[in-house]
Amino acid sequence: MMRREKKRPLLVYGEALDHYSFGPFHPMGPRRVRLAMHLAEALGVLDHFDIMEPPPARDRLLRLVHSDDYLQALASGEPKPELGIGDADHPVVPELPRVAARVVSATVAAVEEVWEGRYDRAANMAGGLHHAHEGSMSGFCMFNDAAVAIKWLLDRGASRVAYLDLDAHHGDGVEKIFWDDPRVLTISVHESGLHLFPGTGFANDIGGQRALGTAVNVALERHTADLDWLRAVHGIIPPLLQVFKPEIIVSQHGADAHRADPLADLDLSMDAMARAYRSVASWADRFAGGKWVAIGGGGYLRDSAARAWTHTLAAMADMPLEAAHPTPKDWAQVVQGPVAATMGDPGAEGLLAHYRPERVLTDAPGAPMVATSRAVFPYWGLRPYHQS
Repeated sequence: MMRREKKRPLLVYGEALDHYSFGPFHPMGPRRVRLAMHLAEALGVLDHFDIMEPPPARDRLLRLVHSDDYLQALASGEPKPELGIGDADHPVVPELPRVAARVVSATVAAVEEVWEGRYDRAANMAGGLHHAHEGSMSGFCMFNDAAVAIKWLLDRGASRVAYLDLDAHHGDGVEKIFWDDPRVLTISVHESGLHLFPGTGFANDIGGQRALGTAVNVALERHTADLDWLRAVHGIIPPLLQVFKPEIIVSQHGADAHRADPLADLDLSMDAMARAYRSVASWADRFAGGKWVAIGGGGYLRDSAARAWTHTLAAMADMPLEAAHPTPKDWAQVVQGPVAATMGDPGAEGLLAHYRPERVLTDAPGAPMVATSRAVFPYWGLRPYHQS
């Protein structure tokens, strides 16, 4: 049998997407995505991609998920704190709805190109606004681009869509929108809501009555570090994907799980995060016929967000990018803030040298991994883990 030649991946990106910002002093400030594109270009990662300008914003896409009342409230430009508009976390920025709608169009374009077979893999690193709800803004997220893209897929006949969320914060918006839809498997690996916004996403949150077991939550303790995080990721996600058999994977790569991020409490190295991104690439090939769309998400330290998303794109392009690879000489000047000397973190490479994802079941599973497996694995005919 002849081996199918892999297509170049697609990146949906344009400067219009850089302007998703609540202001220069807000955590969700400007330049986050632009810096990631700068770093990816400087390291030659973008040479492996076809690049598409994001399509114009389309209101009909927003209405796949968001209510007319919410869209009208945003269009008015007036504060509506009860909808999250103009509250402490979400100051009113007149041009933001237009930019946010363009982010949605970019993610839908990435999904469309993959679903219709023109590409196997596509990315929109400006996406990943996973906290937005049907009728309200939340967690710095105005429109839920992932949910809109998944709804677009369902409307075009998709029957099994897997959504993987590796952000430090629970992917509550996407989960809630598809809570009772058995066609969508949402898996979120995040810091426990006992400690972190949005205060949701516990092991026993498993979906609605028509979709029990399709909402999967791994709620980690504060200061969870590399090995325990990687074991949870590899111990929970691939068994479920193998049984669910997704037609496409949409993965959210929030960079705020990194140890240096100011808005979360996980202690992950960039090395561990990059390993997980490579695993998502392999899972797309093994379980989803190669169809994979990657989006960004949280990440509030410019250097770590840029490095994480550059690693995501390198994984998508099957391009080697070692943790020891130096960042560009002018990186600190470009970022205008603290930066790492390499694409990994000091000390992490040695700690992870002997980690083997395929041997995760030989290690003692942590309590969050056990709790999640007990809550959802039986619905899929899988045996839960047990603590020794």
